Amino acid sequence: MRLSLPGEVALGGLLGDALEANRAGRLSHFVTDEHSPAIALFAPDKVAVNEEGDWYGEHAGKWLSAAARAAVRTGDAALLGNVRRVADYLISRQDADGYLGNYAPSRRFMAPQPPKPITWDGAPALRTWDIWTHSYLILGLIEVHRATGDEHYLAAARRIGDLCWRVLSGGAVKITDLGNHFGLSATALLDPATELYLTTGERRYLDLAELVLAQIEAESRNRLLSLALAGADPSEIATGKAYQLLWNLVGVAKLHRATGEARYLGAVRNIWAAVRAHHLTLGGGPWGGVAHRSREVFNPAGVFSPDAYVETCSTMAWIQLNRELLAITGDAAFAQEIERSAYNDLLGAQAPDGEDWCYYSFPNGRRTHTTYWRCCKSSGAMALEELPAIAYGVTADGALAVNLLGASTAVLDLPGAGRVRIRQEGRYPLEGPLSISVDPAAATRFAMLVRIPDWAVGARLQVNGERFAAEPGGYARIERAWRPGDVISLDLPMPARVHHAVNLNVQESLAPGGEPVAQEVLRRDYIALTRGPLVYATGPIDGYRLAETVRFTDAPVAVADGETVRLHPADRPPIVFEPYFRLGDRRDGIWRVTWLELAPPVAPIQAGN
Repeated sequence: MRLSLPGEVALGGLLGDALEANRAGRLSHFVTDEHSPAIALFAPDKVAVNEEGDWYGEHAGKWLSAAARAAVRTGDAALLGNVRRVADYLISRQDADGYLGNYAPSRRFMAPQPPKPITWDGAPALRTWDIWTHSYLILGLIEVHRATGDEHYLAAARRIGDLCWRVLSGGAVKITDLGNHFGLSATALLDPATELYLTTGERRYLDLAELVLAQIEAESRNRLLSLALAGADPSEIATGKAYQLLWNLVGVAKLHRATGEARYLGAVRNIWAAVRAHHLTLGGGPWGGVAHRSREVFNPAGVFSPDAYVETCSTMAWIQLNRELLAITGDAAFAQEIERSAYNDLLGAQAPDGEDWCYYSFPNGRRTHTTYWRCCKSSGAMALEELPAIAYGVTADGALAVNLLGASTAVLDLPGAGRVRIRQEGRYPLEGPLSISVDPAAATRFAMLVRIPDWAVGARLQVNGERFAAEPGGYARIERAWRPGDVISLDLPMPARVHHAVNLNVQESLAPGGEPVAQEVLRRDYIALTRGPLVYATGPIDGYRLAETVRFTDAPVAVADGETVRLHPADRPPIVFEPYFRLGDRRDGIWRVTWLELAPPVAPIQAGN
């Protein structure tokens, strides 16, 4: 599926509001010129003495990527001017060999560093995010090239790629020695290296990406490709670091696009399925950090906690991975995962001003806006700017696909059908009815694909009053002669749904005869609520309790009441829930409760007990 270009789509509704806050907030203020702190890091006097090894240089490439897209999408000439000025300044600082980082010469990735000890987090002896920073700079410069058409931005990105190739192919330095988590923080170069190949068609960048993959496979504690193909859980690969692992998989997916190699797609789909089954919050964010030394690492499959961590960076990488799989396969499941993450854990991490973001979000926990330099503020901004291009697509057979539901407009060129204007109207995801206007330049025949979410049992789909099938979990295909003014009416039932999760601890052993024995040690049951694509949460129970145990005489009952949902436990007043993303007006410091503990059934007291 060919996804849309930034200038072809304008999102409205909740996503449109978030994008506008992002453009007017962080993208317009965090960086404006070479004196902005995130760019001043690259000034010669600061670079000469920087031996700290931190990640702060990543913000430059992330901002370029997001701001260039936002400027094209909105026609913001002032923002595009800032993008050009910053990119030109960075290029002026690029060394003759292609180096464009912010590390002192002795700490650069070209210089062999002390041997790497074997530590739990797979970190090199000296902390380094140099390759990581260059990876984001490549992506940012490519995006500026797309926004402006100026070749010197692409040339600067190519010089970085050429330097990486010379260093990594020389034999003295392996990429898995240049990043923590047994190399995952450096091997993310897979993505920009392959993007360079897809953009330029130059074979050496594909060779670079495949060299990186080969060096990953040579690291026994990483082996991303072979472990994924063998069915390993993501928690078992390297350290299981969610953000880095998912970004590496974005690169593997692009390698499949570049080469057609089936193993690459098979590996990505295996890990996608494992993450989808075991490692997402109800709101679609990759989570971890339970009983682990890192808050950002996937838990073993099956571990559940309502207090687990979602790093906003991981949500961005998950959206990007689903974007690649959607483009490759055209499968509606990937669009649905993007929508779920966007409307819940992504919007739930952004502050209304578009400047502040949560580093970590929790199903149950305090909303905390993070500090100036944290990675997630730039990742959240990037993730939002992914969404307009994902909203619509054109399939290989020329069908126009509606991937994201919600208010928006798009103007797309269809093969054989010409230019078509699409407009979605409605209050989705808060309400179910949607109207989709289809306006071709002239009457013409083509197919429309409208995504029907898997929760939308009983969905009704009509075109000018004519009923069409709308099976949940895929695309409804409407192939007909379209005329200007045709309208698709989509009505998605949105009853409140109760979800069940278990925190279970089972001790396994062998009996004297050798047969396995499993003993349940701990079991705590929880319930949570959704309505349509939205997760619902409440504040402190009765105004002060940060958790609650509820009891039901029959099955749990939850009833939608306008935009809220009321849960009716036994022996207490109803508890009112509202959409997770907007609870407490998204104020810093509020407490959100998504999961309530479910009281166990009470066993009757036996005589003699």
